[in-house]
Amino acid sequence: MNARNRELFKGLRIMSAGEEYVEQMGKFPIINLTLKSAKQSTFESAYFKLREEIAGEFRRHDALIEKDILTEKEKERYSKIADCEAGYDEYSGALKFLCSCIYKVTGEKVIILLDEYDVPLENAYFSGFYEEMVQFICSLFESALKTNDYLKFAVITGCLRISKESIFTGLNHLNMISVLDRRYSEHFGFTGDEVRQMMCDYGCEERFADMKEWYDGYTFGDTDVYNPWSVIKFMYDLDADIHAFPRPYWINTSSNSIIKEMISHADRETRTQIETLLWGDTMDVQVHEEITYEDIHASGENLWNFLYFTGYLTKKEEYFKESTIFLKVRIPNVEVKTVYQNTILNWFRESIKKQDFSDLYQAMEEGNAGRMGEILCSQLMSVISFYDSAENFYHGFLAGILSQSEHYLVKSNRESGNGRSDLMIKSPSLRGKAFVIEVKVSDSIDALEDDAEVAVRQIHERGYIEELRVEGYRQIMCYGISFYRKDCEVRKGE
Repeated sequence: MNARNRELFKGLRIMSAGEEYVEQMGKFPIINLTLKSAKQSTFESAYFKLREEIAGEFRRHDALIEKDILTEKEKERYSKIADCEAGYDEYSGALKFLCSCIYKVTGEKVIILLDEYDVPLENAYFSGFYEEMVQFICSLFESALKTNDYLKFAVITGCLRISKESIFTGLNHLNMISVLDRRYSEHFGFTGDEVRQMMCDYGCEERFADMKEWYDGYTFGDTDVYNPWSVIKFMYDLDADIHAFPRPYWINTSSNSIIKEMISHADRETRTQIETLLWGDTMDVQVHEEITYEDIHASGENLWNFLYFTGYLTKKEEYFKESTIFLKVRIPNVEVKTVYQNTILNWFRESIKKQDFSDLYQAMEEGNAGRMGEILCSQLMSVISFYDSAENFYHGFLAGILSQSEHYLVKSNRESGNGRSDLMIKSPSLRGKAFVIEVKVSDSIDALEDDAEVAVRQIHERGYIEELRVEGYRQIMCYGISFYRKDCEVRKGE
């Protein structure tokens, strides 16, 4: 290892680990390949991106073909792969071929680093070409890892531990390290002490509470850790502005396909379980580490395992029962909770576009508060609710439904009179009707009626209808609506 590279590790623990480790530094050639770019909608496009990644790694080792050690035939094959001109079979065996070339020139066996191996599989599953992608990845991995005499060792990283997947068939010597592993648990993220020290070094320790609420909460083995990507991104923003708002950094780098798939196919039991987690409670899950993407919907347990191993859930505790490991899982932090909430709201917006709410508008126009309550309760039964930010949820729920009419305009949270009304619904014509709706969230089922009355009084007392009168509307109706879980009460104002 040259002096410049050695300097990068100066002062780090690896340098004091002993000569048996230090003497390995820079000794072995490396093949470094990431598969995270294969997120295209067709197999042809995803396969093209994988070819580009492989070709790029060949070009990184271009010095090999300048040596006279390789034969002309080997150089020709090498150049075709590097120039993205080779065929399917040449790319599926490319890593083993590159290893053989490196070994032939250097005399050293090769270390292969494969990052995010499961991204092409996840993308292929949700895009509809799973079998084609499995076949290619299987060939690529088998040649590189199973029958490769030029391999020193390989490190493969991904979210899911899928040892029964066909891409790993026959690789019985794999040593799996999962988020359940205690030996390496502190290395899956930053510990609390590390984050606090980092924030002190950058002079932003006053924002530690926000950092903890948004990005802490993962338990790997017996260690509590923070999401390292999100911590670094938030630190970057805090360094520029100490008042920067936390954001869902890690989640924004993912397609969240598993969450979308789960919510779109959720039955009543699954919806109830999601609501339980959003409420902050835990649920018990039997661990199934050896699963494939094809197993997602085979059972509810598989679904929760996918969410756990991909970081959308974490464990609160684990226990052993009847020869099986069980976990009590929970949503780790605010960052991840926003994914569930935003995905639920997006799914709800899409689903209500397919429905006809003319009966709700008819009831609202006729002053039939009872019928309005029945329709809204029926909708609440079919949607996944989250109650920790209940006002936002119910406000979005109402605004989404009422926005479906082609005959009315919906405005939310507009300043009016002496305060802020929750919703205003207006006919484009001033001769038509207009409505003011105030929303309350009750603490109990018994408080629904009283809270609906309070909402009606608030509309009048705070002059919420003044903006509509100034605009010229004369037919103005008011409704107070209170919610508690899956129930609601609607009261009409006089």
